[in-house]
Amino acid sequence: MLRPSLAAILFCLSVPLFAQKVNHNFRLNIKRTHHAMIIDGMADDKAWEEADRADSFYSVLPMDYTEAKVKTEVKMCFDDKFIYIIAICHKLVPGVNMVESLRRDFNFVKNDNFIFFLDPFEDQTSGLTFGANAAGAQWDGLLYEGGKADLNWDNKWTSSVKNFEDKWIFEAAIPFKTLRYKKGIREWGINLSRNDIRVPEKSSWAPVPRQFPTAALAFTGTLIWDEDPPPPGANISVIPYVLTGADKNYEKNTPTNWKLEAGGDVKIGVTSSLNLDLTYNPDFSQVEVDRQVTNLDRFELFFPERRQFFLENGDLFANFGYQNLRPFFSRRIGLDAPIIAGARLSGKLNKDWRIGVMNMQTEQNLEKGLPGQNFTVLALQRKVFRRSNFGIMAINKQSPSDFTDTLPGKPINDYNRNLGFEYNLASANNKLLGKLMLMKSFTPGMSNKDWAQAGNLQYASKRLSLGWQHEYVGSNYVAEVGYVPRKGYFKINPTGGYLFFPKKGKILSHGFRLSSTYFFGENGKNLDNESYIPYTITWRNNTTFTTWIATDYVYLTAPFDPTNSGKDTLARGTEHSWKAWGTEFVSRPQKLFTFTFATRYGGYYENGTRLNLAGEISIRKQPYAIFSLGLSYNDIRMPSPWNTTKLWLVSPRIDLTLTNKFYFTTFIQYNSQLKNININSRLQWRYKPASDIFLVYTDNYLPTPFSVKNRALVLKITYWWNT
Repeated sequence: MLRPSLAAILFCLSVPLFAQKVNHNFRLNIKRTHHAMIIDGMADDKAWEEADRADSFYSVLPMDYTEAKVKTEVKMCFDDKFIYIIAICHKLVPGVNMVESLRRDFNFVKNDNFIFFLDPFEDQTSGLTFGANAAGAQWDGLLYEGGKADLNWDNKWTSSVKNFEDKWIFEAAIPFKTLRYKKGIREWGINLSRNDIRVPEKSSWAPVPRQFPTAALAFTGTLIWDEDPPPPGANISVIPYVLTGADKNYEKNTPTNWKLEAGGDVKIGVTSSLNLDLTYNPDFSQVEVDRQVTNLDRFELFFPERRQFFLENGDLFANFGYQNLRPFFSRRIGLDAPIIAGARLSGKLNKDWRIGVMNMQTEQNLEKGLPGQNFTVLALQRKVFRRSNFGIMAINKQSPSDFTDTLPGKPINDYNRNLGFEYNLASANNKLLGKLMLMKSFTPGMSNKDWAQAGNLQYASKRLSLGWQHEYVGSNYVAEVGYVPRKGYFKINPTGGYLFFPKKGKILSHGFRLSSTYFFGENGKNLDNESYIPYTITWRNNTTFTTWIATDYVYLTAPFDPTNSGKDTLARGTEHSWKAWGTEFVSRPQKLFTFTFATRYGGYYENGTRLNLAGEISIRKQPYAIFSLGLSYNDIRMPSPWNTTKLWLVSPRIDLTLTNKFYFTTFIQYNSQLKNININSRLQWRYKPASDIFLVYTDNYLPTPFSVKNRALVLKITYWWNT
């Protein structure tokens, strides 16, 4: 029999797991319309006179659970092909709306906007989001892990925005073919969100505590259908592309390489909630280049996936594990060899089960000593309790066993496999979150210490936050298709924080956070530890200022150049410790001129010092242009042979959005650490919904002496055709 104290603890944990949805009393009826609809941003269609209204919004920021200052009215209806929505966004402060640009998937905090969130399965873990800013730029994405938004997902839908002196109106038609839902479910989760940065105020129809985003699916209300949502019918999309271009390597003085390629994707709706994606000879030349950083880390840096094919239901694959312990990382596929073809089946089997199966085949690359390789991934997830889930993942990377060429000093394994499970805990009120994961790898010639285990538990209320995370990665654990930058360690990371809310004055909140991270070797030796204490002040106009102090200790397990610039290395087994402090400032987003800055000063390896100054300024001519300049400067001073090292990263950027379908971006990055200047210019014309023409120019220069390293120009045309 459980002792009373333990029984009480288990009862307290179980109540939020099984409790009914927080905002179950917020209900909006959606009715079928038989009237013709015109999506023009005008509220004069006959259907809107008959539709139910949601108009009582609650403030989320600056303070939650109070009546919203700005008034918003929302209505919805549907017919056989579309869900229709209209949002009348009244103004409290007269004048021009604040928008950053006309670019799709805008920055939420820098735009007056209206967005809404759909949870068709009412599972409070995954869904979709749509919306627009006050200038008409569209926003769409996938929701995962209870309310995180992946805005790299794009699909076909129609919207219009009209501006008036006292309001602006958003109207949209979302095809049922674009959505993922199960026929027969008449109650969907929904929330409606408004951001007015001039007031400033973020509000929502179903109230959301200020510590959570309005996308948090734990706080959705309910959309009540007056009849079953219509079946989407046959849903097949063919998305071919044709590409032409040229590139030249000036360093190797090779002839200009001219190319003409074709390929494409096919999307097949197996059911209204299960999708089959096929790709042949995919090309990702239009994907925006990664934002560079000055690398002073001992381990590989992480850059997120941006390729469209890997994104839908990507959380099934990509979010298994932790930030630095990912058994699967899709950017490993096609990194060093082109992808020939691939297939992915992903989505909902029913309300409780989700599945993801992917198979990709790459070409061989004899220049780099790589054979053609096959990648197979299986992810299966089952919902338990109100919002938690249990999942398994299996990964197989297979190489031809008769391939003998290898990279210098690095033989290629015939296969690398990973198998494991994880449990994701999410309470009904979203205050308690956690994860427990166990993975085992299978690699020829490697056994024992070939597994990884991790867990975390987080509690977050309006004022108090507490957390715990631990990780173990064995020295023989291998995830060739994952992102696991270090092995052979045990890590613990306790955290805590508290916020104060003054009742009066310009300051909204202020508070501190404590975080300590310890790494131990498999023999128990302390390898690294860092303690970090920031104190943050947030003003009511959304300006924030943070100051912090930190202490660090590092025991080097491998030789390391502390400048990562080709200088001498510190010896394995040496110990280093230091203290540092810094500041961070983010200006109010309501201004046309915004800026951020950060400073860091303190000790460094080998009793050295490091000064870091970083920041970004941005000027916008709304809604057509944004001019920004990012800067990072590091001054590292150490004894000989390193002496003084100065590292610059300068990144000016120009974003022109002449219309909400025509974009031009030029991004320049000067990185003294890499001794490279990169120019990436991209012209995009969305000539039809989800169909684009791209013109992409890329240039890389050697700063000293100034000379061209390589250059490329690509013209790509895509077309989205569907039944």
